[in-house]
Amino acid sequence: MKLDAVGINNFTCPVSIREKTGSRQQTVATISLQAKMPLRLRESCVSVFTDILAGYRQDMHAALFPQLLGKVRSQLQARQASMEMQFPYFLAKKAPVTGTGSLMEYQCSFKGTTEKGTAEGRQKLLLKVEVPVTTLCPCSKEISEAGAHNQRAEVGLTVEPRKFLWLEDLIELVEGCGSCELYALLKRPDEKFVTEAAYKNPMFVEDVVRMVAQKALAHPDIGWFSIGVESFESIHKHSAYAYVDSRDLKQSFENS
Repeated sequence: MKLDAVGINNFTCPVSIREKTGSRQQTVATISLQAKMPLRLRESCVSVFTDILAGYRQDMHAALFPQLLGKVRSQLQARQASMEMQFPYFLAKKAPVTGTGSLMEYQCSFKGTTEKGTAEGRQKLLLKVEVPVTTLCPCSKEISEAGAHNQRAEVGLTVEPRKFLWLEDLIELVEGCGSCELYALLKRPDEKFVTEAAYKNPMFVEDVVRMVAQKALAHPDIGWFSIGVESFESIHKHSAYAYVDSRDLKQSFENS
């Protein structure tokens, strides 16, 4: 029986991720790796997958995906190989007033595909960062005599880079697009700053999506992108959500 693909899912292992500072960060990744390959070779694919992954985990970054997947295709005589790697990424961040330091966690992922078609193989690479921000409701502020409801929101930005992009740069692009940034550790003066800053900058999830989209459209090294924002509402049982795909944006610009 012909199968579409074979591979491994939810393979967890320690990896070393390159940082923009030049250092390497140790983290734990969950990896899914699949290949479209001849039927006669499908019995031994798991050992090939794990052996190839072991050779790269000490120095992992998105630019290595074409090389890694090229090895998978070569060893398995596969028409196509794809891999997704999800991992927590930590950045040192200082509180806005006291300068108190802490580590912020961001969920990130690399997703790559390569297939036969050219000498190097046709390639596609996607990067994703999930960045928490604060949103304060403009409607609540407008109708209330005092205060307004605010909550944590999560922005998921997925991009297809034209050139190499650092995760730090994508995270920074997103963090300035909410009512206020989030921090892992705040002292009282920092809490005052954060809540007042959010109150002065109310935003719906639609506003956040539009602001991130404007920055992504203006970035010379970002090609296709998608943005999803989920706001975990503090006074509703449900979440608020907004999404945009850059292909739809370009089409709407052309039709306007």
